[in-house]
Amino acid sequence: MELLENPVRPYAWGSRTVIADLLGESVPSPHPQAEMWLGAHPGDPSRIVYPDGGRASLLDALTGDPEGLLGAERSSRWEGRLPFLLKVLAADEPLSLQAHPSLDQAREGFARENSAGIAIDASDRNYRDANHKPELICALTEFHALVGFRDPVETLGLLRALDVPELSAHVELLAAQPGPDGLRALFTTWITLPQSMLDELVPALQKGAVALAAAGGDWAREARTALELSERYPGDAGVLAALLLNRVVLAPGEALFLPAGNLHAYLAGAGIELMANSDNVLRGGLTPKHVDVPELLRVLDFTSGPPPVHAGQPEGKWRRYDTPAEEFLLRSWQSDDGLTGSLPVPDGGARILLATGGKACVRAGTEVLELPKGGALFLAAADTGVEVESAAPGTQLYLASDGL
Repeated sequence: MELLENPVRPYAWGSRTVIADLLGESVPSPHPQAEMWLGAHPGDPSRIVYPDGGRASLLDALTGDPEGLLGAERSSRWEGRLPFLLKVLAADEPLSLQAHPSLDQAREGFARENSAGIAIDASDRNYRDANHKPELICALTEFHALVGFRDPVETLGLLRALDVPELSAHVELLAAQPGPDGLRALFTTWITLPQSMLDELVPALQKGAVALAAAGGDWAREARTALELSERYPGDAGVLAALLLNRVVLAPGEALFLPAGNLHAYLAGAGIELMANSDNVLRGGLTPKHVDVPELLRVLDFTSGPPPVHAGQPEGKWRRYDTPAEEFLLRSWQSDDGLTGSLPVPDGGARILLATGGKACVRAGTEVLELPKGGALFLAAADTGVEVESAAPGTQLYLASDGL
């Protein structure tokens, strides 16, 4: 059982308050803080903090003793790597329109870019590792997102309500094929439009969005989102593509699972993100970063419908969020009144325990460590029978493990 020190990524879309407050730092922070990474991804691994104050990379520790930290069976299954990456995500501005590859697509793409001699840290690199990146986002605050393609029949209702004459031919393209093929055709048309056409269509959409938002009604939120995106990213094809996606609002404690090929863009809010240990992102717009439309089209899933929102299932005192992914499983526990009795921490491989509120005392045998708000512990496979023996009122804990 080891304390962790975790890197914070300062992306421009991040919050100046959420992660700073979590870590007990000055608020607002000098720069946006977008993600805190907890894990052993080569791009930014956590560091173990030893009792004498020394520090060591969690990635190096796993490399040096994979069986000891993961367990023999899991070390073999995961090739000596921690299979998941846990993040605290805090967005004050929209993230890019993006999707993630399947495992086969990631392996092929990683090998292809290596053969082409593209550096791992190159700005135009798509595949930074050979792993897929299914992910779960669980809301800490009200969380807004665009996730997966909306039923095209419903999308036709939105497009017609916007009443943008310049888009009429595109609306009829979808109306002629209101299914996956029509979505693919319309998305491909929009995402590959020449800039001269985008410079006409996006302002025309803005006018329709202003009128629809002012009128209120069923599509007012979607119209406001289109307007906000068009103001932030004028002339961006992603503004049009965003019209095809489900607009979702998660309450704290609700979660979404995003499989390979799911087109999405997180808009605002804070959440716990748990994913396979990968940093592969294929972008389609709403970003100044590298966009690779042909590669994005190769991995996209055009299945439509509302994404299932998970509230989690009780498991003793914990709540667990099951997904089809073997690489990860998220559990949560919280109490306004503190802890009555002890809280057993589920066993099973390497785990990371994070406190996002309050503070707790955690016992493993004779060792007791205090876990403050923003603190995290790494639990090795051999750390069995771990218990939270006390927790202050308002304590909130998240436990990340693999899903085996």
